Amino acid sequence: MLVRDCMTKKVFAVRFDKKLLAVREIMNWGHLRHVPVVNATGALVGIISHRDLLHAALSSVAAAAEVERSQFLSTVPIIKVMKTEVKTIGPDDPVGKAAQLMRRSKIGCLPVLQHGKLVGIISEFDLLGIVEKL
Repeated sequence: MLVRDCMTKKVFAVRFDKKLLAVREIMNWGHLRHVPVVNATGALVGIISHRDLLHAALSSVAAAAEVERSQFLSTVPIIKVMKTEVKTIGPDDPVGKAAQLMRRSKIGCLPVLQHGKLVGIISEFDLLGIVEKL
């Protein structure tokens, strides 16, 4: 089985010049744990996880009310929090390679790139879907 057979093709990405509040809204709306970060031409430049977002919010305003946390997140640029060293995989790679890379790297997802373009994302959730069908 190939990555293309089980990856999520509708990827919600966010531009690097946005603020953390935009990431939180996308994650909440789409029930997502990872959001790829792209530049103005759509090239992958990073990734931000739900854990990264929580860490930024909690470490900065732990005792603040929700309104204050939202105000804070609306001021923090994504580039201050995102991971820039992103492991990726291609759509024609075997799913086993994706699982191995994710386990070895202790990460929850891999953006899927084809010719440098973001075409999907494969996550632990996607891999569990394969196991469920066994």
